[in-house]
Amino acid sequence: MKKAVLIPDSFKGTMSSLEICEIMGAQIKKHFPEAEILPVPVADGGEGTVDAFLTAVGGEKISLPATGPFFETTGGFYGRLNETTAVVEMAACAGLPLAGDKKDPERTTTYGVGELILHAARAGCSHIIAGLGGSCTNDGGAGAAAAAGVRFYNQRDEAFIPTGGTLKDISRIDASGLDPCLKGVTITAMCDIDNPLTGKTGAASVFAPQKGADEAAVKRLDEGLAHLAGIVRRDLGFDMESLPGAGAAGGMGGGMAAFFGAKLQMGIETVLDAVSFDKIAEGADWIFTGEGKIDGQSLRGKVVVGVARRAKALGVPVAAVVGDIGDDAQDAYSEGVTAIFSINRVAVDFSRARLRSKSDMALTMDNLCRFIKACGK
Repeated sequence: MKKAVLIPDSFKGTMSSLEICEIMGAQIKKHFPEAEILPVPVADGGEGTVDAFLTAVGGEKISLPATGPFFETTGGFYGRLNETTAVVEMAACAGLPLAGDKKDPERTTTYGVGELILHAARAGCSHIIAGLGGSCTNDGGAGAAAAAGVRFYNQRDEAFIPTGGTLKDISRIDASGLDPCLKGVTITAMCDIDNPLTGKTGAASVFAPQKGADEAAVKRLDEGLAHLAGIVRRDLGFDMESLPGAGAAGGMGGGMAAFFGAKLQMGIETVLDAVSFDKIAEGADWIFTGEGKIDGQSLRGKVVVGVARRAKALGVPVAAVVGDIGDDAQDAYSEGVTAIFSINRVAVDFSRARLRSKSDMALTMDNLCRFIKACGK
């Protein structure tokens, strides 16, 4: 093996993508010391997205004060990959951990996310990748829009910054004040779910409970998002409710599209484009990828299948090193996966298996490398 590309997803609760890359790389080097190894750690748009991109592509982390989830000042940041491209993760200033034990999606805001986007645009970035994930908010992106100059008015014609609990108070929206620095800026929003904005599978019903909402609050939040969508449709001519993925991150998916003109795109596709995957994978002997569990859901565009589809077009074999293998994982082969290997070496439940996941990953990669060497490739 002369060249290997490493592009695994994280194994949630056990290993980060970067840790997996390090383990895979160490085992490959042990058996193929002259091999060129290209690690591409992946994040899903939530916490760690900026660091993953900077590790994979290079660049610089820009730190600055930003508005936190309860309108307090917090330490914000984003990644500048090059002169024209920046990566913003909403978890940096609207992440669930920042809410601590005060979780309340009726009060939290995405205002700081808008500040980060503006800062990157004013710094000259013409393409901004926004990671949607890990949020404590349910404001439909209204907070971020307000930071960017969109004005929301109540029935007394007073401008205010809506949160999840006050979306119902919006009577009109004026987007004419959107900061001119955003003109000509292309925004790609990483979004790995296709949940609608409202309803039983919408932002509030599915995700708000984990952000601190009880049953009554979920109902109010859902009604607030529906009200926002109606005003947006009337005043901006954009239909948030018909957009797949609008319910991502408390409606941030819909808000990014409606207020910023963002394109919602699967996270792995965004990563592959940003790192110029087709170029770095050209001429590779193997691509090693993986995720915590591969099953039928993986076919909807998760990391393993997203990588395999690109690799198939390049004619490069793909080894998927995973935690669990579901009964319906076999369809991954037709998508470009060459073979699937589970790191589970002993029959124990997850609570015990996770404690040995790093050593099991190393042993599995060692075994796989021995096999590849024996086959002469």
